[in-house]
Amino acid sequence: MTIRHIKIFLAVCDSGCNTTRAAEALHMSQPAVSLAIRELEGYYGVALFDRIGRRLKITDAGLRFRDYALHIARLFDDMEKGMKDWDAFGLIRVGASVTIGAQFLPGYVKAFYDRYPGTAVRALVAPSEQLEAEIMANALDLALIEGIPHSPDLVSESYMEDELAVICPPDLFPSGAQLTPEQFREQRFLLREKGSGTREVFERAAASVGFQAEPVWEAMSTTALVNAVISGLGIAVLPHRMVMGPIERGLVHTVTVQGLAFRREFRIIYHREKYLTAAARAFLDLCRNYEIDYPLPKYNGLF
Repeated sequence: MTIRHIKIFLAVCDSGCNTTRAAEALHMSQPAVSLAIRELEGYYGVALFDRIGRRLKITDAGLRFRDYALHIARLFDDMEKGMKDWDAFGLIRVGASVTIGAQFLPGYVKAFYDRYPGTAVRALVAPSEQLEAEIMANALDLALIEGIPHSPDLVSESYMEDELAVICPPDLFPSGAQLTPEQFREQRFLLREKGSGTREVFERAAASVGFQAEPVWEAMSTTALVNAVISGLGIAVLPHRMVMGPIERGLVHTVTVQGLAFRREFRIIYHREKYLTAAARAFLDLCRNYEIDYPLPKYNGLF
């Protein structure tokens, strides 16, 4: 039994227990894939798949073997990447959701380089759902996200609190006005895309007062949403730090909603079976203590 057998087995699982599709994904012949599965079954003396007609169905033994195989394959990939990147000492692959990537990640990385000049950081800024998938595929070592991850295989640690602001055009409501839930639900909503931490916070808060909003605008871009608010197209719920510039310049007003609090936590996530290098652990410590050691950024890049 070799790592090759394990990767072929996992490819079959990922292909819906279809050896032909697994062979195509691995650039192998279908008979070679079938042979590898038979060799595994012969080695352990158990059936990993039931053969029903020309279809495969994974057995209980196969499910148990898959758990081991995933763990072994992940460790093997870590070893391969770690050894091949040895010359780039301390390489870490970090993901950040859009808000954290825009506001905080540049400061984190700069401070990390200042402390550890021999390190290298590869960053990906993307929606939280995509970052979770990248971690599950071992394409990222860790990520910083808004909201709560969905996979039970991820370690999740809260490291910073954040607040969202409800912003509206200046001629819609006075600055600081408090809306009733009824007034709030009547508005045209300009929201971040589905899957973003900001959107999830909004939807949980809206559900707490018994309504679901159907946005008239959806965007990954904070700039697009703020400009839409300025143009009088509706109201938006966005990270407060990212809209401080437009608020201070009177381009938008902030309002509150009776009985609603748009608060959230920023979280560090990584796979529970992931081996974190010394560099990755140092980066996590920097993020945890950043509010203490450095001034928080004020984002003024919208206009």
